[in-house]
Amino acid sequence: MEQNFQTSFIPKRPILNEQVRVSHSLGIFSVIAIFIFLTMILATGALYLYQGVLGKKINSMQNALALAKNRFEPAKITQLQVLDKRLKASGEVLRGHVAVSPIFQALEAITMKTIRYTKFDYVLGEKKGGADIKLSGVAVGYRSVALQSDLFAKNKNLIDPVFSNLTLDERGNVIFDLEFSVDQSFINYSAMLKAVPVAPAPILTPAPVPPSSPPPAETSEVIY
Repeated sequence: MEQNFQTSFIPKRPILNEQVRVSHSLGIFSVIAIFIFLTMILATGALYLYQGVLGKKINSMQNALALAKNRFEPAKITQLQVLDKRLKASGEVLRGHVAVSPIFQALEAITMKTIRYTKFDYVLGEKKGGADIKLSGVAVGYRSVALQSDLFAKNKNLIDPVFSNLTLDERGNVIFDLEFSVDQSFINYSAMLKAVPVAPAPILTPAPVPPSSPPPAETSEVIY
């Protein structure tokens, strides 16, 4: 016996058109990449503009420098530079120049009348830039040599005076050698110039004006 199947192709529910919705959303890395790209574009533009402004400023400063250089006369500046070098060189020479005159002044001040020098030698720069002095002389007796040695010892500018080679000549006078040293500051020429007192300038007073004679009295002529 055959079974009858009844099928129906009519749907019992209405067919709904299902639409697939695709959500287009940007990821966090894409946003960061776009931000960095825009930042680089802005930074490049700003750098280009700043480079242009800086170039104009440099050109303006170079022009101002050229104008200032032309105003000061380059040839004159070169002459002044040469003069400055010469002045510095002369200053160095002056600071190193030695004046022996202070030694002679010290000897003149402390040497007794019974002492006479016959020889004078000096050597520079052996002791701290000063000078070593060697003298030979004649004294009237050993007592004069002893007294003269005491006077040398009291002078602070004459360092370590030593009398040596004391001998008698045919007249009974004592022949001696003398050695001492002086400091550099004592024989420095520039220091000596600073120590020299400057004479004050004379005060000029105006000459007295002689009194002028009184003007003659006016006379009036009388007409009769």
